[in-house]
Amino acid sequence: MVEQLKPRYSVAWINKIAEVPQTAWDALAQPLKTPFFEWEWLNNLETSGSATAQTGWLPNHLTVWRNRQLIAAAPLYLKGHSYGEFVFDHQWADLAHRLGVQYYPKLLGMSPVTPAEGYRFLISPGEDEEELTGLMVGAIDHFCDRNQISGCHFLYVDPQWRTLMERHGFTSWLHHGYVWQNDGFNTFDDYLAVFNANQRRNIKRERKAVEKAGLRLKTLTGEEIPKSLFPLMYHFYSDTCDKFGWWGSKYLTRRFFEQLYPNYCHRVLFVAAYNEYDDVKPIGMSFCITKGDNLYGRYWGSSQEIDCLHFDACYYTPIEWAVDRGIKVFDPGAGGRHKKRRGFPATPNHSIHRFYNQRLSHILRSYIREVNEIELQEIDAINQEIPFTRCEPELNT
Repeated sequence: MVEQLKPRYSVAWINKIAEVPQTAWDALAQPLKTPFFEWEWLNNLETSGSATAQTGWLPNHLTVWRNRQLIAAAPLYLKGHSYGEFVFDHQWADLAHRLGVQYYPKLLGMSPVTPAEGYRFLISPGEDEEELTGLMVGAIDHFCDRNQISGCHFLYVDPQWRTLMERHGFTSWLHHGYVWQNDGFNTFDDYLAVFNANQRRNIKRERKAVEKAGLRLKTLTGEEIPKSLFPLMYHFYSDTCDKFGWWGSKYLTRRFFEQLYPNYCHRVLFVAAYNEYDDVKPIGMSFCITKGDNLYGRYWGSSQEIDCLHFDACYYTPIEWAVDRGIKVFDPGAGGRHKKRRGFPATPNHSIHRFYNQRLSHILRSYIREVNEIELQEIDAINQEIPFTRCEPELNT
């Protein structure tokens, strides 16, 4: 469906990203710091059966055109549930139910099942961002009103874009993740130096335990990665998810991992653990994505229970790799119980929201300041417990 807005622009809502040429989409997405809105990644989620109507992620992307040129886009999904978002809005869904408001479906902007900061509208460099943002927000409002959608939600948003969207009436909700930042480190020892003596000993002991188990960790990226490791990574991922049962969050298909080869290998980093008897098939791996000076941890798994292998494969070796290559930021993924003691401070991130029901909107605006203040206090309390030898810089909220 195409709706004419004015002579200069037209908008189109599309149900699969393959309707847009890859080169046209990536001209907008590749300048971003995040890799998770590039055509190859989003198309893989859709064609692999990972983000589809059947899984509760109905693609409903907004595109803006000037004649036949794509000049702006917003990756969007109609959601019939809140799974795979890692922003837990179940309290809002429960409140809507008690008010007699239909919460689902909702319109959601994020890279599916990828809790990594960086969402924003994709706008061609040199275009009027303010004008196009207003046009796109208006198109979203019209779509939600016409289809009786309860709300529009953008998760893990780019900090600068959040400020722009607040001017367009969206409300910010504060959360936190656990993110490592390279504080001018040149070696892994520089990373160790920020901890107190006890934690330095602990990290060295954990890495030594992996070595004593007869394991060698190897980093592989780009053309170094053999095709066979991609289905193996799915096996590790699937097995790890199954161990947690209902909370396992197994959203990706085997085909998703297989389709990363060969066109997305340049973004993939595997940390593979080999034993002394087999240097072909690793017994465990972690799976990361990298772009520019950012590294993102995604999944991990192992066929054997090896003491401290998780810590080394998911944290220490990726940090060592990141330091060697001047990576500035390492976001290891959701969760934080193990991460905070290993140099990943609680770090603010935001989602932004608009409810189209007046009662829900009023409650959100009335209480969100108090909610955010409580979250900020929790972030501070978490970071007071990190075993650093010196204070961390103040958080920018």
